[in-house]
Amino acid sequence: MSFTADTKKELTTLQADKKCCQLAMIAGFIRFAGIITYGSDGQGIKVQTDNPAVARAYVSLIKDYFGSKSALTVLEPAKLQKSRQYELRITPDMNSEGILRELGILSVKEGFNIINQHFSSEIIKKRCCKKAMLRGVFLGCGSVTDPRKAYHLEMSCDSSEAAADLCKLINTFGLKAKIATRREKQVVYIKDGEQIKDFLALIGASGQYFKYDNAMMTKEMRNNANRITNCDKANADRSVAAAQKQLADIKLIEEKRGLDYLNPKLKEAARLRLEHSEMTLDELKDLFEPPLTKSGLNHRLAKISEIAAVIRKEG
Repeated sequence: MSFTADTKKELTTLQADKKCCQLAMIAGFIRFAGIITYGSDGQGIKVQTDNPAVARAYVSLIKDYFGSKSALTVLEPAKLQKSRQYELRITPDMNSEGILRELGILSVKEGFNIINQHFSSEIIKKRCCKKAMLRGVFLGCGSVTDPRKAYHLEMSCDSSEAAADLCKLINTFGLKAKIATRREKQVVYIKDGEQIKDFLALIGASGQYFKYDNAMMTKEMRNNANRITNCDKANADRSVAAAQKQLADIKLIEEKRGLDYLNPKLKEAARLRLEHSEMTLDELKDLFEPPLTKSGLNHRLAKISEIAAVIRKEG
């Protein structure tokens, strides 16, 4: 199963004990995953999901809160679909219009039903209800990428008003969700790993929170190990290049002037460098009597390079 499917499966096991939270959770799900249907007998509700656990959970939740039955149908996958779809329908004879009004999606103005594009402030007055609505929204239209691959969580919306309300709701908890347009859809997303973890905890997916945290730590440790390896390799490459330059300088002096041209201290450094070309400076400094410091040896080799540079310039 995908990380999204595992997250939704965990969320469907949570029980919203308070009636206000049950209503908020249904409102978030229906508003973002549902479609209002129209017929001669009135307006109905249709929701499709590819997650059977989500479908079963909402059949039960709608019955518990509204006392209404809903029809659940299993649809075989179409040509471009990979899995079955589970269609949840609430028809006018099942009190669909009353449900839409209580969810804050439908209201009456001048004798006509109108669809409210914005969230009902009455449904999300309490902090617990805000969390419940976010849980419902994620179950309806959310996805989260496996943290071993990338850090990305998103929820898609059909309208800019719903996206703006959702983004604002998420950010009341100190998160920094953003909105993007993709294929005529509005997408509310979070790309920071720490904030995705916080969102999972916020909606109640504590098991997935710990899985996400563990994956992030493992990934960070691997990244640190790679950085250290790359740094060590770069240092080794620099050391080899420096040693090659020192050897070239010493051989030039030996060829053009002879090593006796150098003062005793520099001559000793040149001789040991020639004899132990594979050694690092840390290893080479200990061959001197008495042993040199690394900075002392660097100073001598720098002097030798200056002399070689003068010789090159002269001819």
